Amino acid sequence: MTPVTPVVEGRAIVRDYHVPGSMLRRAKTVRAVKGIDFSVQKGKTLAIVGESGSGKSTLARIIALIDAPSEGELLIDGQRVDIAASRPGPALRSKVQMVFQNPYGSLNPRQKIGDVLTEPLVINTDVPAAERRDRARAMLQKVGLMPEHYNRYPHMFSGGQRQRIAIARALMLNPSLLVLDEPVSALDLSVQAQVLNLLADLQDEMGLTYVFVSHDLSVVRYIADEVMVISEGEAVEQGPREAIFANPTHPYTRQLFAATPVTDVDAIRARVARRKAARQGAEGWDKLNVVATKGKSDARLHQARRPGGDGPRRRGPNPRRGGHADRR
Repeated sequence: MTPVTPVVEGRAIVRDYHVPGSMLRRAKTVRAVKGIDFSVQKGKTLAIVGESGSGKSTLARIIALIDAPSEGELLIDGQRVDIAASRPGPALRSKVQMVFQNPYGSLNPRQKIGDVLTEPLVINTDVPAAERRDRARAMLQKVGLMPEHYNRYPHMFSGGQRQRIAIARALMLNPSLLVLDEPVSALDLSVQAQVLNLLADLQDEMGLTYVFVSHDLSVVRYIADEVMVISEGEAVEQGPREAIFANPTHPYTRQLFAATPVTDVDAIRARVARRKAARQGAEGWDKLNVVATKGKSDARLHQARRPGGDGPRRRGPNPRRGGHADRR
C-alpha cells in the first residue's frame, strides 16, 4: 500500500531568537522551539497545546510560512519549503492560510468587508473583479453571514462575526491547510461553540486540514484528532486525542490537565450547593447575633429603669451659659 503524503510535516524544527546585549548584559540566543517533529494528514486536525510562552505560537508561525525555522525541514504536500532562501509564491501562499487570535485587530478598520475578502484574490490571482465579488458574497454565506454584509465595515460586527469574516478571508484562496492560533479564546462561550461548529462543518465540506493552537483543553478535546503537548519549546507528548486525554504519560501533561477547571455538570452543581449552604449558615449566625445583641440591650435598659439603678441622669445647669437644669 502506497503511504499517504501528509499535508504538512515538520522534521526537527528549531527556532532561535537573538537577544542583543547591552552595557549590563551579554547578547544571547534563545531557543524557542527545540527540534519538534510532526505530521498532519488531509482532513485531520493537529492541536498544539501548552501554557503561555511554551513556543506553540512560534511553531504555528513557522507552519504558516510567516517565520523560517532556524534548523530542520518543513514540508508542504511532500515538498520542502524554505522561505529564508526564497519568498513563497502565490501557489504556495494559496495552500496555507492563517486565522489569528484577535478578531478585532486582524481586520483593517478602514476596509469594507468586501475589500477584506477580495484582497487575497487581488494579490495572488488574476480573477476578474466581478468574479471576485461573487466569490466573496458566496463565502460570506458559507460562514453564516449575509451577502449584504459585503459593503459594511468591521466595527459594525460583533467579535464572533469578525472571526467568521477572518475565516472567510483565509478560505478565499481555497487552501488545503489552515493554521488557527487561539481562534476562539477572545470570544464568549456561546460564540466559541458557534465558531467551532463552523470550523468542523467547513472541514467536512472542503476537506481542510487544521493546525489548531490552544491552551483550552475543552476546545482541544472537541476539535482535535491528534494532540501535541509543548513545554519550553519541546514536544513532551504527542498522540491521538483519546489516548492523551485518557492516559497522559508525561508529568507536564498530567500537571496541565490537573490545572484545568472541572467542567463536569454534577461537580458544578455540588459546588453551588455547598456555597448555598455556607451562605445560609452565615445568615443563620447573623440572625443569632442580632437576637443576642437585642437581648443584651433590653437587659441594660431594664437595669437602668430599676430603682437605684444607673438610669439616665438629668442634665445640670450649663456653666457656660449660666443656665438652669432642664425641668421635666
